[in-house]
Amino acid sequence: MSASPQVLVVGGGPGGASAAYWLARSGVDVLLVEKKRYPREKACGDGLTPRAVRQLVDMGFDFDQPDVHRIVGLRSYAGDVMLEMPWPEHSVFPNWGATLRRADLDGRVASLAEEQGATVLQGVEATAVVENGELIGVQLNQGSDEMRTVTPEYVVIADGSLSRFGRALGTHRRRDYPFGLAVRAYWESPNSTDGFIESQLDIRDREGRAMPGYGWVFPMGDGTINVGAGLVSTFKGWKDINTSRILDAYLAELPEHWQIEADPIAKPIGGKLPMALSVGPKTGRNWMLVGDAAGAVNPFNGEGIDYAYETGRMAAGFVAEALATGDPSALSRYEDALVDEYAAYHRVARIFVSAIGNPTVMRTLTTVGMRSRPLMEWVLKVMANLLEPEERGISEKIYRTIEQAVDLPGVRRIKA
Repeated sequence: MSASPQVLVVGGGPGGASAAYWLARSGVDVLLVEKKRYPREKACGDGLTPRAVRQLVDMGFDFDQPDVHRIVGLRSYAGDVMLEMPWPEHSVFPNWGATLRRADLDGRVASLAEEQGATVLQGVEATAVVENGELIGVQLNQGSDEMRTVTPEYVVIADGSLSRFGRALGTHRRRDYPFGLAVRAYWESPNSTDGFIESQLDIRDREGRAMPGYGWVFPMGDGTINVGAGLVSTFKGWKDINTSRILDAYLAELPEHWQIEADPIAKPIGGKLPMALSVGPKTGRNWMLVGDAAGAVNPFNGEGIDYAYETGRMAAGFVAEALATGDPSALSRYEDALVDEYAAYHRVARIFVSAIGNPTVMRTLTTVGMRSRPLMEWVLKVMANLLEPEERGISEKIYRTIEQAVDLPGVRRIKA
């Protein structure tokens, strides 16, 4: 590796590892730096949807490892209704997902990037060197006063939802777009090999009052389950709600099936997620945002890993093009590609989460809608962004139908 690589990737999570993998595979001299060391804990549901599985398969990830647990579908609860829905058959994506702890996943994907020729350095903090608003270099700090400055041609920023590196370049989150708050912990369970992930759409406290959030269980297949709860900022009074209270309420009503003890095996951790590509600008003269740093999180269900892999791959393509042609304007087409791929989907998702911020609407949608299995199977396909390519042609009609369904009195609309 040269003193200054062609491309520096800041952050070794899904978005950064994906970008490094695809850049290295294109023959680019790429350095990925990760502030922490693998394995490291992340406030995440540990779930891999069929979209994420597809990206990992394309990178040669080995899903036959013993700690990878395959997931066949989703089990949802709302009130007295329960539905089990397998992942749909699809021409592009597999009909299965998986669970694997992020503490193990991220390092393995970074190793795949190394196998393609990327250099991965752990325990290295990257700081932007900015002059007159332009990124002119990156300071790399490995601790113990070991510091150097590199001047890559391009930088891919993948340092997560807080993105200190991005903020130093003037990126910011749109305040009128939603964001999520979530907390999770691990419990021992004799049923951790269950093939369904689980969601609870109607959480009640001990007095039977509706709580403004949702809960999930991700069986890990290793004797433990990941249990979490979250809310979206569209719920009234969300600033006054402690996510730990929502988690406690969810745990009190957790199905007996899981047979958990009172205490988790580790302290719960939480985080805040910008959603719907709400962070921008996403490109500069010589840099790009991917993954959580760009707000690439699905507002419908809080998924972020799959979109991190996808945006990392997209960004790598435009950076490789810029290097090959000597034309940095290729980076500007990245934002256009994001719009083409996700804009309509995120628009209706923003409208949907504004609707469920009204507890009455949320209760109506869950208790009435879940009694129709055909409807909920369509909802699963839409929420997980698993429409077939030929169904994309009718996606606008589907989105308008959802918009009309949630266009109810008392709903605070978010700008589309």
